[in-house]
Amino acid sequence: MERSQQPDLRLEPWSDEGGLALLACLNTPEMTEHLGGPETPEKLADRHLRYLRLGGPGLDGGGRMFRITLGGETAGAIGYWETTWQGEAVWETGWGVLPEFQGRGVAVGAARLVAEEARAAGRHAFLHAFPATGHGASNGVCRKAGFTLRGVSTFEYPKGNWHPCNDWRLALSTG
Repeated sequence: MERSQQPDLRLEPWSDEGGLALLACLNTPEMTEHLGGPETPEKLADRHLRYLRLGGPGLDGGGRMFRITLGGETAGAIGYWETTWQGEAVWETGWGVLPEFQGRGVAVGAARLVAEEARAAGRHAFLHAFPATGHGASNGVCRKAGFTLRGVSTFEYPKGNWHPCNDWRLALSTG
């Protein structure tokens, strides 16, 4: 897998410092168009707490969330978490890149870096992404980051909102 072409692209572990503010910046109608729309402040606060509980020493180990930085500036968020897909335990990933950083390869580089994190965590052989079929940018990220398109599925996100998505999969083991 090719590493990020941007040496100043980093993943910083999710933290209380700026985490909730970043979620608020990613919670616009434009940024959530393919995710069922903006969440309430209460749901954002719950999401932030869930992100804090993921991974890390002494925590549940069920994944990890990160703040994406480019040249020290916050560019977005990405993570991986455990899910069951078609009867198999897998890692799932998702991301959001702030508008001013879009179109610069940030999401592709971050997806490659998060795949390395998921690989290092072990536990599962595959990392999946489920972008909406109509979300050209996120599907392009999957393709450029080395994921393989497995087909179209119906996915529930958020709860009660079913929509067609593409099932992209990246093998994490080399065997």
